[in-house]
Amino acid sequence: MTQELLGKVSIAPEAEKAAESVKSIVDFGKQIKEHLAGNTTELVDVVLAGAIGLQASDIHVEPQEENCRIRVRIDGVLRDVIDLDLATYHNLLSRLKLLSKIKLNITDKPQDGRFSIAIKDTAIEIRTSALPAEYGESLVMRLLNPKNLLKMDELGLRADLQEIFEKEIKKPNGMIIVTGPTGAGKTTTLYAFLMEIQNPEIKIITIEDPIEYHIKKISQTQVAPDKGYTFADGLRSIVRQDPDVILVGEVRDLETAKISLQAALTGHLVLTTLHTNDAAGAIPRLTDLGAEDASIASAIKMVVAQRLVRKVCAKCSKMTKPSPALLAELKKGLAHVSKSVSGVNNFEKIKVAQISEKGCVACNMSGYKGRIGLYEIFLIDSDMEKFILKKPPVSEIKEKAVKGGMITMYQSGLIEIALGKTTLEEVKRIVEQDEN
Repeated sequence: MTQELLGKVSIAPEAEKAAESVKSIVDFGKQIKEHLAGNTTELVDVVLAGAIGLQASDIHVEPQEENCRIRVRIDGVLRDVIDLDLATYHNLLSRLKLLSKIKLNITDKPQDGRFSIAIKDTAIEIRTSALPAEYGESLVMRLLNPKNLLKMDELGLRADLQEIFEKEIKKPNGMIIVTGPTGAGKTTTLYAFLMEIQNPEIKIITIEDPIEYHIKKISQTQVAPDKGYTFADGLRSIVRQDPDVILVGEVRDLETAKISLQAALTGHLVLTTLHTNDAAGAIPRLTDLGAEDASIASAIKMVVAQRLVRKVCAKCSKMTKPSPALLAELKKGLAHVSKSVSGVNNFEKIKVAQISEKGCVACNMSGYKGRIGLYEIFLIDSDMEKFILKKPPVSEIKEKAVKGGMITMYQSGLIEIALGKTTLEEVKRIVEQDEN
C-alpha cells in the first residue's frame, strides 16, 4: 500500500513487482486491468510505477461521455493504454488529487499540485494539473525523473555542436538563449550547460517556474507570482547575490528582458529560454517585448533553437539504400554543409534507417525508441551585431546567418537521417522544411 512519508509517497512492493513485468503499452494495460478489482491506492501505484517503467514523460487521465481514457506520452507521442469505467475514474481522480494536495471539492476551476514518489531508491517528482472538461476533470501528471538529467556529453551532440557549446558557455559574460516549444528539451539543455561549467570557483543561481530538477551545489529559486515573487523581482535580488552565472527559466516580459540583458552586459553569463520558432526569431521576439536593439545586439552571444525527434528502434529497424526521392532531398539539403559536419563523404554509398511497420516490444510497436536533439545555432559576432541594429526582419537575419555558415534545424534533421538515426517522416513531423 502507498505510504506518505516525509513528503514522499512510496510505491508498494507488490506494485513495483507488477510494474517490472511492464515491457510495453500492452503489458501496461493488462497490469492496470488486473488491479481494477483491488483498492484504488493499489491501482494508483500500478499506474504510476508502470508509466515510470515505460519512461513516460506524462500520464493523461481523460474522462469521456461513457468512460475514461488513460494515455501516456512516450518519446513525445501520446499512446492509448486503457479505458476505465467512470466509477473507477472518480476514485482514481480523488486519490490523485489527494496526493497532489489539490482541493477535492473544487471541480469547476483549474488547479495545480505536486507530490513526490520513491521507487527503486529514486525520488521522482510529479506535477499535477487538473482542468475542468466536458465530462469531468481532466488530469495530467508530468513525471520528472532525475535520471533524465543529462550531462552535456550525454546529449548525443555532433562534434561541431559540442565544440561550439563548450566555447560559448565558458565565456565570462553575455546571454545564451535556448528557444523552442514546450517539450523540446530546452531545460535539459540548459541544465547540461550548468553542470558542464559548474566548479567551486563560480557561483550559479537559477530562477525558475518551476524548478524541474534539483542540482547539487547550485542555488535554485522558484517564482511565486501569486505571492508577488516574479522573474523580475527574483532577478533584482539575484544580481545583488554576486553570481557569476544566472539561469532565468524564461523571458516573458519587458522587465525580465531588460534586467537579464543588463546582467549579461555587466559581467554575468545569463542562460535563458524563449518561445520562438527558430533561432533568428529570438531577436524580433525581444524587440517585440520592448527591449532596446543596442542591448540585444551587444548582450546576446548565442541562440540555440531546439527540437526533439524520435530515434529509430535499434532492435527492429534495418539499414537500406535511400529511395531516389530521399537521396535527392539529402543532396539538395546538405549541398552546402561541410562533409566533416554531415558525415557524408559519398551520397551514393550512404545507407539510411528503415523502421519496421510492425515494430517490436522494445519500441512499443512504434518503430522508434528514444529521442535525439536537432539544433540550430545562431552566433552573434561583430558583423551580425551591426546588422541587428538596422532592425532587419527575421527572414533577413536568418538568411544572413545561413550565409555565415549556420546549419538550419531541417539540415540538422537531414544529417541525423544520413547517419541512420531517424527518418525523413519523423523530421518533417517536427521541423518545418527549408524553402531553399
